[in-house]
Amino acid sequence: MSTREDEEQPRINDRRASSQYGGEAETEGSETQDQTDKPLPAQLAEAEEKAQSYLASWQRAAADYQNFKRRVEQEREDTARLANASLIINLLPLIDDLERALDSVDANLAGLTWVDGIRLIHRKFQGLLQMSGVTPIPTDGERFDPNVHEAVMFGPGEDGKVINVVQKGYKLGDRVLRPAMVVIGNGSSQ
Repeated sequence: MSTREDEEQPRINDRRASSQYGGEAETEGSETQDQTDKPLPAQLAEAEEKAQSYLASWQRAAADYQNFKRRVEQEREDTARLANASLIINLLPLIDDLERALDSVDANLAGLTWVDGIRLIHRKFQGLLQMSGVTPIPTDGERFDPNVHEAVMFGPGEDGKVINVVQKGYKLGDRVLRPAMVVIGNGSSQ
């Protein structure tokens, strides 16, 4: 009796499986039948449209990724530039003090080694600024430009021209780190 039940059990399972998978096969078959109902050129055109759509989506994704990479790189450069700018802005008063100290050295002391050492330190600071892309703002004889100059006084001289520099100004690339403090001519001869 157990052998008969064992024989019937697989048959029942086979019928369930065939009805289960047969139903799916019928729906798949109906889809493929719908595909075959279309003429071959229409199927080709539909496949080409899908391929073009996929290609356009891929190209947009690739362009978005390139833009993202460029934006991240630009942000990194800006962050580094701002960090450099902050450090340089803090160094500028030291350079100003060195220049004032060197300008006030008496002619009798000019040949001493410690004065020469201070001049070398000043040159190293200037070289460091140049390597960082920092340039002094031109002032002497220039027309007053409120974008790069800060007027602190008026004096006798050609109207609207810089006649004296109170404090040097510096630029980092095109960005003004510190405007030059200048005296501007007022047009009088005295």
